[in-house]
Amino acid sequence: MIERSLVLMKPDAVQRGITGEIIMRLERMGLKIIGMKMLHPDPKFVEKHYLTTDKELTIIGERTLQDCEENDIDVVENVGTTDPVEIGRQVWNWNVGFLSSGPVAALVFEGPSAISNIRMQVGHALPGKSAPGTIRGDFGLDSSIGANSRKRTIYNLVHASGNKSDAEREIKLWFKEEELLDYRRVHEDLYSY
Repeated sequence: MIERSLVLMKPDAVQRGITGEIIMRLERMGLKIIGMKMLHPDPKFVEKHYLTTDKELTIIGERTLQDCEENDIDVVENVGTTDPVEIGRQVWNWNVGFLSSGPVAALVFEGPSAISNIRMQVGHALPGKSAPGTIRGDFGLDSSIGANSRKRTIYNLVHASGNKSDAEREIKLWFKEEELLDYRRVHEDLYSY
């Protein structure tokens, strides 16, 4: 199934000069770029990207609590509370602040099972839990311990759409329809029907 996915090279990837390497890895998977731009998004725009419900904030908070427990981190000392929603909201604020802190390269990739294939190549959100060979496994330098103790988000290089509905919403947010190109790559005959 041919899908589209938004991929954002976050400020840490841009500032480290590894966007080309990340793009190359995704293109080598047979995915094609149909939209690409570089921008410095403002916080209000980023808030639209990170639309989050209380249920999602709870999940984010619970993951942070679990990570603190696994790493023997005093959660109250590091994030100030044990309330999952409050922690989730704090992490959300850190995410918004980081994504709007510098230049971002925004791309739309298209190809067979693009969403799951890209997420597999990107790796786990926590770089330390990403397998070698994934983008975050090979290039991730940050940890939840470092991020929580500094009261900031984890610098994990890349955002990739999580599912089809997220991809559709995110692509419409970051790109106008006329900014997405339709063209054929040489190898596309291999999987066209």
